[in-house]
Amino acid sequence: MILKSGNSKIIVGYDLGNASSQISYYSAETKEVETLSSVVGDQVYNIPTVLCKRFGSNQWLYGREAQEAAGREEGILVENLLEMALDGEPVQIEGETYDPVALLTLFLKRSLGLLSGVGPVERIGALMFTCERMDHGLIDVLGRALGGLKLRARHVCFQSYEDSFYQYMIHQPEELYTYQVLLCRYGKDGIEVCRMQSNRRTTPVVVYMEREEFSFPAADAMPETETLKKERMERMDRDFLENMTRICQGQMISSVFLIGDGFSEEWMKDSLRFLCRGRRVFLGNNLFSKGACLGMMERLKPSPQSGNYVHLGQDKLKTNVGLRLSRRGEDSYYALMDAGVNWYEASASCELYLQDTDSFELVLTPLNGKKGKIAQVALEGLHYPVSRVLLQARMPSVEKMEITVEDLGFGEFREASHQVWTEELEV
Repeated sequence: MILKSGNSKIIVGYDLGNASSQISYYSAETKEVETLSSVVGDQVYNIPTVLCKRFGSNQWLYGREAQEAAGREEGILVENLLEMALDGEPVQIEGETYDPVALLTLFLKRSLGLLSGVGPVERIGALMFTCERMDHGLIDVLGRALGGLKLRARHVCFQSYEDSFYQYMIHQPEELYTYQVLLCRYGKDGIEVCRMQSNRRTTPVVVYMEREEFSFPAADAMPETETLKKERMERMDRDFLENMTRICQGQMISSVFLIGDGFSEEWMKDSLRFLCRGRRVFLGNNLFSKGACLGMMERLKPSPQSGNYVHLGQDKLKTNVGLRLSRRGEDSYYALMDAGVNWYEASASCELYLQDTDSFELVLTPLNGKKGKIAQVALEGLHYPVSRVLLQARMPSVEKMEITVEDLGFGEFREASHQVWTEELEV
């Protein structure tokens, strides 16, 4: 699906967090990626990921309205919806038992209702979820939740915050990522710094990320008295400046992104002046939802710019995987999985014909500078002149590849035994 002028479909990027969520969207009418505000007439992008069940009724509220009702002691606040859905344990509320995935589904349904100002949810043609981390378990939970929503979206995909950061950056002016980019994320446990770097000596340019965290006081725990508050902010400024000076030392940095409600020009005096020396600095908190929307647009219609880069982040398969084959007596290569795809989405399936052999070879070619290797997969007990087998490959983790081979026989000459061989390889 490619959105063109006059197309009524909407592309949605949904940042789903355990504490708060955000929704960005693109439509052909606006031709811009915009972020929904949970407060009419204001730029309040964070939607608290909570529900509230009113006492003695089946009325459910979500987001800020849920928090306010619970604050007035009108109902029971249900938090940690994403964690509970992943845990899978039933939730007890007022003596009733609830499926945690159903509660997450309800929150998704209510929050997506914010799109009513843009159009009905039936207009959602593509939806990208982004979360801090992504794996098979989370994708399964989100898949079940989406099943309860009964959306008509033809495309639903998933990516991590790191990938959303990358997608956001490559759609910005190139001078913002000519050198390194720093993404500083202020959370409840401190500040996480993600450093985006590019190896411009390769074609395509290989982009990778490095992370580090340092402890930092919560911004919402300010002292009440002005004197103590001023001392606290001055200490925060000094600590942040010290850490950023260390991180930036000896590095070429094009831009810095500060995301999270904790960052404020009120306390970032000296540290902000330091960061702005020769660098572009941006303050905001809707980068991930916009990156998710841009990532979905990229999958639907790749941009010319994206073809010049390959992202080898922590969620990416960093090795090209293929088969070494013989075709008409000559060695050839058949690609199974390409480096740069998300490990939880990487898979392959094909049929092979084996002649006078009970094994085949996989070619593993890393793109991160490591040495390539040949892995031989042996099928013990497969002793036939010619065999037809089904090869399937999947990634149970970012560094492990599972190979499954099934004997399919050879037409009317030999019935299939359906014997299965399984092998796990490091990639």
